[in-house]
Amino acid sequence: MLSLGIDLGTSSVKVSILDTERHSVVVSVSYPEQEREIKSLQPGWAEQDPRQWWSDVKQAIGMLLSRGACNPRDIKAIGIAYQMHGLVLVDENLHPVRDAIIWCDSRAVPYGQKAFDTMGHEWCLSHLLNSPGNFTAAKLAWVKENEPQLYKKAYRMMLPGDYIGLCLTGQVTATKSMLSEGILWNFRDDRLATEVLDVLGLRHDLIPYIQDVFSIHGELQPSVAEQLGLPPHIPVSYKAGDQPNNALSLGVLHPGEIAANAGTSGVLYAVTGELYHDKRSRVNAFAHVNHTTEQARLGVLLCLNGTGIANKWIKDIAAPNISYEQMNGVIAGIPQGSEGLLFLPFGNGAERVLENKQVGAQFIGLDFNQHSPGHLFRAVHEGIAYSFRYGLNILQENGLLTELVKAGKTNMFLSESFAQTFVDITGLHLQLYHTDGSVGAAIGAAIGVGHYRTEQEAFAGRPIVAEYHPEKKLVYEEGYGQWSAQLDRLLHETQQVLNN
Repeated sequence: MLSLGIDLGTSSVKVSILDTERHSVVVSVSYPEQEREIKSLQPGWAEQDPRQWWSDVKQAIGMLLSRGACNPRDIKAIGIAYQMHGLVLVDENLHPVRDAIIWCDSRAVPYGQKAFDTMGHEWCLSHLLNSPGNFTAAKLAWVKENEPQLYKKAYRMMLPGDYIGLCLTGQVTATKSMLSEGILWNFRDDRLATEVLDVLGLRHDLIPYIQDVFSIHGELQPSVAEQLGLPPHIPVSYKAGDQPNNALSLGVLHPGEIAANAGTSGVLYAVTGELYHDKRSRVNAFAHVNHTTEQARLGVLLCLNGTGIANKWIKDIAAPNISYEQMNGVIAGIPQGSEGLLFLPFGNGAERVLENKQVGAQFIGLDFNQHSPGHLFRAVHEGIAYSFRYGLNILQENGLLTELVKAGKTNMFLSESFAQTFVDITGLHLQLYHTDGSVGAAIGAAIGVGHYRTEQEAFAGRPIVAEYHPEKKLVYEEGYGQWSAQLDRLLHETQQVLNN
C-alpha cells in the first residue's frame, strides 16, 4: 500500500509517497522552487491566496507522478499537514471570499486581548488553555468588524489544511486539534468553545462538522482525481497542523517527549498528559493528534517566528549568489561568539513568547572594520539558538523538562554548524531523522485508514541519521547573558512605547 502526504507550508508545498510496508519514501517533490510570497498590505499583516495553495498542490502532485516511481492506483490514503493558525473563509459555493490571514499576521491581537479580558484570564487559561491572542478566532473577529460584507458572505471558516481537504473532497470538516489551534475548543468541558464565539459576536454556523484527526474526511472527487492523475475515491484520512504533524513524524506522542523544527519559524513542541497552561500565555497548549476525551495528550508549543526566514533574509541580503551549503562553509571559518556580534531574530511579527510584543530584529555590536558577511551569518545562527534557549527556559519554568529533542534532518537542521550551535547553546541532546511534514502526513493517513494499528507498526525501523551532543562553551554562556540583557532592554523600550 502507498500513502500520499501533502505538507502545505508557508514557503512551498511538499508531497511524498510512502511505501507503508517498507517504511520508505518512494518519491518526494517540492513546489515552487522559489519561496512563495507573503502579502503584507500593511505593517504586521501577512496573507496568502488559498487558490494559489491549491494550484501549488496540483503542480506538486503532477510533478510527483511524472517521475514514474510508482503506480498511482496503489495509493490508498491521503494525509494533509498545514501551516497552523491561519484563517480561510469560503462562501456557499465553497470559494474563498478573501485571501487567507496566515499565522504570522499580527492585526488581530487587540481582538484576542479584549476577549481575554472580557471572559476573564483565569477562565480562559483553565478552559481554553490559552488566551485568544492572535489566533484564528481573533482573526475572524477582525474580519467581522473591518470587512462586514465579506463576513456576511462567509459560509464556513477553516484552517489552511481544511481548504486543501475541501478542494480534494468537496467536504469541509474540523477536528478538536484544529479548533484548539484557533482557541475554539473548551478542554474543561470537552466541546466547542461557544463562549469565545459569543464574546466575539461570531456565528456558530461557520464551524464545520467536527470529527477525529484520524478519520475519513472525505474521498477524492472523480473530477479532481482526473485532473491529478489519481484514481477516484481515495480517502483523505488525516489532517493536522504542521507542528503536531512534525511530532507525529518523529514518533513524539507521549508525555515527556519533545520535537523541534527550524523551518520558516522555529518550534519546540513538548507532549504532556495534563491540561496545561502557561499563566503568561507565552507558550500554548493544543490538542495533539492522539488527544482523546479518555486520555489527554496535549502539545505544548513554543513558537519563534523568525528562524528560517531570518536565515534566508541574511543570505539574500549579504550574499544572494551563494548556496546554503556555501554559507555554512563560510560560518565554519568564523569564531564561536561571532566576535561580539549579537542578533535578535524577532523581525517576523508579534512574538507569542514575548507576550505578543512586536519588537523587531536587531544586530547589536556591529563593527564595520571587524565584521564580515560570515560574522553576520554566524550571529544569525547564534541568535536563533539563543531564542530557542530563551523559550526552553520558559518550558522549564512550567515543569516541562527534557534533555533529548528529536527533529527531522531538514530546513536549518541540514546545517551541521547550526545543529551543533543549537545543542551547545540549549544544552539539549539532538537526534535527527529522515522525515518531514509530507512523510508525517503520509504516516497519519495510513493510521487513519487503519493500515497501521499500533505505534510499533507505524514507526518500525526508523534509524537515527545524526546525533549532536552539547559541549559547554563559556563564550556561549557569556553570549547568552549579553543577548538576554539586550532583549530585556528592547522589551522594556517597547513596553514604554505601548504605555505612552
